[in-house]
Amino acid sequence: MESFITILQLFDSTIRLSAPLLLACLAGLYSERAGIFDIGLEGKMLAGAFAAGAVATWYGSASLGLLAAIVVSVALGLVHGFASITHRGNQIVSGVAINFIAAGTTVILGQAWFHQGGRTPSLPNTARFNAINLPGAETLREIPIIGPIYFELISGHSILVYLAFLLVPLTWWVLYRTRFGLRLRAVGENPAAVDTAGISVPWLRYRAVICCGILCGVAGAYLATAQGAGFVKDMTAGKGYIALAALIFAKWRPVQAMYACLLFGFLDALGIRLQGQTLPLIGEVPVQLMQALPYILTIILLAGFIGKAIPPKAGGVAYVKER
Repeated sequence: MESFITILQLFDSTIRLSAPLLLACLAGLYSERAGIFDIGLEGKMLAGAFAAGAVATWYGSASLGLLAAIVVSVALGLVHGFASITHRGNQIVSGVAINFIAAGTTVILGQAWFHQGGRTPSLPNTARFNAINLPGAETLREIPIIGPIYFELISGHSILVYLAFLLVPLTWWVLYRTRFGLRLRAVGENPAAVDTAGISVPWLRYRAVICCGILCGVAGAYLATAQGAGFVKDMTAGKGYIALAALIFAKWRPVQAMYACLLFGFLDALGIRLQGQTLPLIGEVPVQLMQALPYILTIILLAGFIGKAIPPKAGGVAYVKER
């Protein structure tokens, strides 16, 4: 029974650690399905995390922090859209610039406002998204098998974790069952055909960029006000890039994206669990190796070990309207 509880705790950590990856991955899905390659997921998450941590510190409200994170992230998304959609600039360069701006600005503002080395003060529980105990969790806890699964694995997460996983079927429905989703996928495959039908290609892409910004803001707010208790310098730690790798691994599909993010989250949770442990025939597991596991898998996946992944045909290509 003890080993069963240990496994459940590992899966519980997997869910919590995969939530920001999933939010960022779905954000990239909206953007790239519309033909806008967005390597700036990392920067928008980081800026959102700082905004959430700062506003939650000032006003003592996690909800206001979440709103601030969304506003800042959407603003950066619109900058990316202005550069790559309106002015048809290089989407990779624009995304990298956003990452650099976010990495530098968050530290400078954090030091100027809070004088704690670029971080925000630690948030009290009243200014965070705390874990929610679902109805009956305590009552069912003692029931063998079912009780621990419900109590440890399903219950006890913040509302943003539940939101992240609820967004998976919602995103699938939006992309494959709505007019907006049909047009979004079409503009990523053949923007000229969409334009011929009398639909504004730039406006559709801007809407996709806004959706991307909203989800990146929620991911950043989760890091600062749910998983953590404030903003810390470079707290995204490459999660935006891992989310991009998961998106490619999932071949730009929402349900597969969830599985890919759970895989990365599992490796992260496993790395934390095995740090300092002694394994048979191996000995003590190096901490650095465990911390590097998600990034090693990212390199393996991006090296082409996932089969042929075909992105949207118009992805990364600026659309020039024919006259």
